[in-house]
Amino acid sequence: MFRAEIDEHTYLSILEERHAQELFDLINESRDSIRKWLEFPDKTIAVDDTRAFIRRSLSRFADNNGYWAGIWHRGQIAGSIGFLWIDRDAKRTEIGYWLGSKFEGNGLMTKACHAFITHAFNELHLRKIEIGVATNNIKSRAIPERLGFTQEGIIRNYERLHDQYLDRVIYGLIKDEWHR
Repeated sequence: MFRAEIDEHTYLSILEERHAQELFDLINESRDSIRKWLEFPDKTIAVDDTRAFIRRSLSRFADNNGYWAGIWHRGQIAGSIGFLWIDRDAKRTEIGYWLGSKFEGNGLMTKACHAFITHAFNELHLRKIEIGVATNNIKSRAIPERLGFTQEGIIRNYERLHDQYLDRVIYGLIKDEWHR
């Protein structure tokens, strides 16, 4: 299936059911760092939960409505990145991502996002990509900022996570801006 080389040590590949255990193990060992910003670690309590997520992702891939890919670095799964949905009429999508704690700080997610952006504009022929991030998630916000996205606004009280409401900053990138 889909595979994209990022550099000599890193590649992206569509998640398949055979990756369920490895993905679950990464989630489990990074649970505390991931759950600060995302709710899925609390809902991922067994490898079958990861397997079900992968099945849903493959179904969305088959329906041409987004998908998730694993990020492999030096032979290990390091995280995941995905098109959360694809609006074919408006020709836009949103990218979501997370990284295992031991893989942070190496530029892996910036490289993975770069590959997804290039794919969205050049292969999927989309015109706009959005990334939404909790306003106080500084590490995650640095990625769209580094890649030239424009901050388009802040949605207050966007989500409730661990008994607190988080605001979300929305970043956008238009195809013409990327090719400049």
